Formats: sequence, C-alpha cells, structure tokens
Amino acid sequence: MLLTKVRNENPLIHCMTNVVVTNFTANGLLALGASPVMAYANEEVAELASVAGALLLNIGTLSKEQIDNMIIAGQAANRAGVPVILDPVGAGATPFRTNMSKRILNQVEVSILRGNAGEIASLIGVEASVKGVDGAISGDNVALAKQAAMEFNCVSVVTGEVDIISDGTIVHAIHNGHPWLTKVVGTGCLLGAVIGAFVAVWKHNLAEAAVYAVSYYGVAGEAAFARTQEEGIGSFQQAFLNELHLLTEETVERKRRIKAL
Repeated sequence: MLLTKVRNENPLIHCMTNVVVTNFTANGLLALGASPVMAYANEEVAELASVAGALLLNIGTLSKEQIDNMIIAGQAANRAGVPVILDPVGAGATPFRTNMSKRILNQVEVSILRGNAGEIASLIGVEASVKGVDGAISGDNVALAKQAAMEFNCVSVVTGEVDIISDGTIVHAIHNGHPWLTKVVGTGCLLGAVIGAFVAVWKHNLAEAAVYAVSYYGVAGEAAFARTQEEGIGSFQQAFLNELHLLTEETVERKRRIKAL
C-alpha cells in the first residue's frame, strides 16, 4: 500500500544533502517514484521546505553556513507541518560534526533520526567508535534506538547488519539488506531520502512509514545482489537503482523480514 501511495502521489522531497551523493540521491528518489529537489541557498530554503512533502538534512560535507541554512529550512518545515529527517553523517568523528548535529536537534523538531550505531550513540552520550562516516558501539542497538527516540522525541532508525527502528516504545528489527550496500557510496544517505518519501505520504504514523521504507530498501538490495553477484559492485549499484524502480508492493510484502521486539 505505501509503495503504491508514494508512486501515485509523487511527493516532493527537499534534500539538503552532501556533495558526494547528490546525484545518486536524486536518481534513487526518481527510481522510487518521488520527486527530488536539491536546494541550499539561504534565499530559498525556507520556501521550498515549507511546500515539500519531507525535508532531508544530511551533514556529510558540512560547513557552518550550510548548518545555518539547514536550521532555517528545518524551522520552516516545522511551521508547515513537514516531516524532517536528520542524517548526522560522521557524528562522533569530530567535535564539529557532533556539535552541529546537536545544534540541529536543539533548534529543529526532527521527525526521523537516521544513522549508524556510532553516530546515534555520540549524540546521546554513549561511548562509540567512529572512523570517517562509519561507526560502531559495543552494546545493545535496541536500547540505543529507544533512548535516542525518547531523548529527541522522534523516530530513531539505527542502521547496521540488523536495522532497528523505535519511537521510544515500540521497536522493530528489520533483517533485510545485503553487505554490498555498504560497498557503494551513498546508499546510507539515499536511505534517509527514501524514508522521507514514505513519511511524506504517511505522516500519521512515522514509525510505520520508516519500517516500510527500510524493509523495502533492504529487499531492493537483496534483489540487486542476486542479479549481479557474478559481476561486482559497479553493476550492483546500477541494479539497485533498477530494483528501487521495479519492485512491486507484493514482492516487498512477501520478502521483507520484520520482527517486533
């Protein structure tokens, strides 16, 4: 139902993302059936954020000016009732990244917080190891997801070998996906945008929308690997975009592996 709804409604997703993944993110949203717009200028971000279906804030290649504009956009989205997704890329790797992520969380009502365990842990004061944009913790990702959701009053999406999604009370574990998704630059960043597309059409239950988005994404990764395992990750990247476009509602429902905890 949700995949069909996205494709029928073609929601506009305002992406303030990083320079490494802009093209891949735009193509991924188009493959899904959403409509991307990439806008960063102070003069227009508030206007675009207020009319979008969802706003993605991704700090992958950040600057202070960019963060200032993200906050302007985020606050405009808040006033318009537009869901905001924050991807705190590399939070914990440097104090600047961590502090800028916290600044956004303090000044914008974030609907969805998506990151790996190390990034999320760094934002709630849990000891973590972050190298570049990759992070890990020694501990319980379920507890981490619940704590982050409660602390920031949002839905938290902690991605990893098993993806954990929580609204602070309800927790779901998603067992779809494939390790090759970690071998292609931008798949994590695109996931934030894809979550935005689903929450844009299902605003009354953000956790449910996030669970569907992450499971759909994982099923696409599995299908792409099945098609290209003999060819390599270059072909996998192309096949992954194809699967985002080709997957049907029926296939996602049949192949997604979700467990309520």
